[in-house]
Formats: sequence, C-alpha cells, structure tokens
Amino acid sequence: MDHQDLRAALAELQLAVAPQLDADWSVPAGGLEWSCQETLAHIGHDLLAYAGQLAARPADRYLPFDLTVRPGVDPATTLQIALACGELLALALAAADPALRAWHWGPADPGGFAAMGVAEILLHTHDIATGLGLDRTPPPGLWAAVLARLFPDAPAGDPVRVLLWCTGRGELPGLARRESWGWKAALPA
Repeated sequence: MDHQDLRAALAELQLAVAPQLDADWSVPAGGLEWSCQETLAHIGHDLLAYAGQLAARPADRYLPFDLTVRPGVDPATTLQIALACGELLALALAAADPALRAWHWGPADPGGFAAMGVAEILLHTHDIATGLGLDRTPPPGLWAAVLARLFPDAPAGDPVRVLLWCTGRGELPGLARRESWGWKAALPA
C-alpha cells in the first residue's frame, strides 16, 4: 500500500462525514467509548504519529508526542485537522524509500504505515458513520488491501465484514467475536 491508497481513504472519509458536520458529534462512535468528534481527532492523531515515525525513523520506540485538538473546536475544523494530518502522512509516504524502516512494534516499512493509516481511516470512519446513523461504507478494495497487509491470516470472505471482525467490530459465521486483536505492520525478521 502507498500514499495513493491513503489519499483514496482520506477522500472516502471526507465523502462520508462532510455532509454530516451539523449532526450531533457528541454521540458515541459505534461501539467505542469516544464520541464521533473524539474519534475523528483520533484519526488525525494516529496519521500524524505515523508521519512522524516515517520522518524520524526511530528503530525502537514511538516518538513521545501527541496531537491535541483544542476544546471547543467544531467538527468541521476537526475534519480539517484529520485531513491535514493525513496529507502529512501521504507526503511522508511518497518521499519514503521503500527500504526505510521505522518503529511500530518492530521494523515497519512505508507500506505497513500506509496500511495502518488506511485502516485507521476506514475503521474509524465506519465507527463515526455508525454513531451518526449513516449507511455508508467505503469500497471494498481498500478494505481487502488492508487485510492482505495487516491481517495475512484473516479468514476468507467479504473484506469489509472480515476487517470489522478482525478488529472486534463485527461477527462472522462460525467464529467467536474478537475481544482483543493486533495487526502486523512490522516485517518479519
């Protein structure tokens, strides 16, 4: 996965939530404890953190910084922040040498960071859409690419439903709902 996939996911985020900026964003985002607005800020936080990791290339830790969205910011501004953080990650991905490695619980390549960024956007857009009562799911191609990169042992099936199951957000016939999970962005040694 790469910067183009990330920008496609960002476009889907904007398509899904921009028409809903006058809604009540204080409601929980799907099954999360965060509100829809806190979840949108979280997307920005993670995308910025991934960009920082790629830029600094630490080998053994996450950089100790956080994105803080100031209290009282409206959903439109929070969306603008999340999209800006996403663009910073896209620029870092576009500039990164494919051989670059940076920390994410091991040495992750730019493709791993792209996949994590896309996953954060897709999954949390789904959470927000659920919280706001929307019936919108981004196209399955991005979901399938995330599964292939971050969940190589995932069961077969509809990529949207499978990724939701892999991340504890859904159920699949014959499989117990996941209570904990983790993706594999780091490359094997």
